[in-house]
Amino acid sequence: MGKLKIAYEYSEAEDKSIRLGLFLILSGFVSLFILGFCWLNPTLQNLQCKATNCTVLSVQQLIGELFECTFTCGTDCKGTSLYPCLQIYVNNSQSNSRALLHYDEQQLLLNPKCSYIPPCERDNQKNTETVTHWQEYWKEEIGSQPFICFFNQHRRPDDVLLKRSHDENVLLYCVLWPLLTLLVGVLIVVLTICAKTLAVKAEAIQKRKCS
Repeated sequence: MGKLKIAYEYSEAEDKSIRLGLFLILSGFVSLFILGFCWLNPTLQNLQCKATNCTVLSVQQLIGELFECTFTCGTDCKGTSLYPCLQIYVNNSQSNSRALLHYDEQQLLLNPKCSYIPPCERDNQKNTETVTHWQEYWKEEIGSQPFICFFNQHRRPDDVLLKRSHDENVLLYCVLWPLLTLLVGVLIVVLTICAKTLAVKAEAIQKRKCS
């Protein structure tokens, strides 16, 4: 009776291990799909931007043209304020053409007309001061010095980025953790099946010896 109970508990533990392994395998596949759809595709597109040298041609604010941004001031508190449009035109050495500089791809998508979107404040004057400070930085600190920018000739030939939103590390994290989950799941299933096979063989050998 005791042997039957031990065998039953062992069989139940095996089933739990296999279920756990299958769950981890399924989680790994689902994670790879979700991360691949949400992160990997835009990251690969972003990484197509090639590094090149840019030189400032002009730095100016558009007179009389303001854009809206959304600020938060606490829980359930939102509002809109205004900021001026700063345009920084640069010479792209790769194509030797004039292009509009943007801080990163996110800002480019939010406002393709302007080079910089400030952290949104409730006070319009603070937004204006931030943009003006950024303007002075490019005029006085950078000037005619060449700097690294990122350019995608096929997607946006008239725009360049100061920073890329994603880098190779995102690719690593997108693939690494789902693959680890998948491999651990496979390992658990394989080890459980091997242990079960060895137990069956050992039991068969024991029976032959007894007979």
